[in-house]
Amino acid sequence: MSILTVKNISHGFGDRAIFEDVSFRLLKGEHVGLIGANGEGKSTFMNIITGKIMPDEGKVEWSNNVRVGYMDQHAQLVKGQTIRDVLKGAFKYLFDLETEMMSVTDKMAEADTDTLEKLLDRMGTIQDLLDNSGFYVIDAKVEDVAKGLGLTEVGLDKDVTDLSGGQRTKVLLAKLLLENPDILLLDEPTNYLDEQHVEWLRRYLEAYENAFILISHDIPFLNSVINLIYHVENRKLNRYVGDYDNFMRVYEANKKQVEAAYERQQAEISRLETFVAKNKARAATTGMARARQKQLDKIERIEISKERPKPEFNFKAARASSKLIFETDHLVIGYDTPLSKSLNLKMERGQKIALVGSNGLGKTTLLKSLMGQIPAISGSVTLGDYQYIGYFEQEIKKANYNTCIEEFWNDFQSYSQYEVRAALAKCGLTTKHIESKITVLSGGEQAKVRLCKLINRETNILILDEPTNHLDVEAKDELKRALKEYKGSILLVCHEPEFYQDVVTDVWNCEDWTTKIV
Repeated sequence: MSILTVKNISHGFGDRAIFEDVSFRLLKGEHVGLIGANGEGKSTFMNIITGKIMPDEGKVEWSNNVRVGYMDQHAQLVKGQTIRDVLKGAFKYLFDLETEMMSVTDKMAEADTDTLEKLLDRMGTIQDLLDNSGFYVIDAKVEDVAKGLGLTEVGLDKDVTDLSGGQRTKVLLAKLLLENPDILLLDEPTNYLDEQHVEWLRRYLEAYENAFILISHDIPFLNSVINLIYHVENRKLNRYVGDYDNFMRVYEANKKQVEAAYERQQAEISRLETFVAKNKARAATTGMARARQKQLDKIERIEISKERPKPEFNFKAARASSKLIFETDHLVIGYDTPLSKSLNLKMERGQKIALVGSNGLGKTTLLKSLMGQIPAISGSVTLGDYQYIGYFEQEIKKANYNTCIEEFWNDFQSYSQYEVRAALAKCGLTTKHIESKITVLSGGEQAKVRLCKLINRETNILILDEPTNHLDVEAKDELKRALKEYKGSILLVCHEPEFYQDVVTDVWNCEDWTTKIV
């Protein structure tokens, strides 16, 4: 049975077409991976099917009484609400039924015989609904999902407005899973999740009986939970049965077949055009030339997909730093309360270090404390000499209304417009992206703009806070290559072992020095 049917939708922003005549169907129980390069329209597709964006053409049809759950990272969390309050909000419809049952009970005291019978029927119906929906084990359900995603470590009675970006994402995801909708729509849910909680989510989705559509650039995670792929490319949406690895085999084989057919057709078109050009003017052969022209006119031209610009990240090297990068002396990091024990850490030139561990332990806080952006609670940091630091920040919270050109030019004013465009294009951005405002770009495209600024500065130390969030597979692979070749020192926060394991010389587990229970 079809839960969702999308018929012949077309959509664009300004003169940039995103989809052309796209159709899609989701059946009960299907686990779909929605994939494609940054900026191809995956999140736009999610916004269209949830009704946040109306397509320029076409229809979106949902089956009757289907409950849709969409993880919206921009949802508002209200000050004064605790994590527990938000998670229990997933069961609002059950609490509403309980309130109605209390009202029914109150009415029974004054009801006549006929009314009493109706009230008893309604009360029985409500009681059955509450029993069958697990109303009396809600607290246990909340605790189970909260534990799986690491929220019990944060504290379920913590105000939601005091949470970090990663913790906030976990709350929204946990609430969505507790709602147990008929269809889950998940847009990069593993961003900001650490390894153990990605593993918990993987097991949860593997066993999930209902349908879901998942956007993710984490290929091992994607492969383990989906059974269908829909690939967004060049304004089209194509369906492939199986996991990502199977998709790549079929996709590459199809691509080679189309390219071979295109080459054969181009050779035939060239042969016919040459014949027509040579013979159309001669009386003796003009009939044959007209016949060949008719053949040309009837040919259904094969189009091959335009190759997207491949990102190329090459970091510019500054002069070597001193041997010491930093050394801490009984450093305690945090804001109002300590996040760490007393730290005596040392990093030397040439080390490439991954900081790992659960969210909320203070990895970002440590980076900012080392750079002097926030004061330590106690202790000190000694920095070496000749440091040229490149910093990639995890979250940029405020909207940026600069175009990509303006954003880059503000930092590199000596560049010509040609050099600015060339630098952005090298990072895998098209002309349309380059001329667009930052705020309308996808998360992956915005990350590429920030990386573009980083690779064009001379550095000898890179401090990277979750640089792979939002990057597509191709960009992630290229960034990994560039970091392996980088001659300077690297301090990297990352939750993807398959990304950092081949890059770093050392792994520091922040759980070893946190003040929190993990």
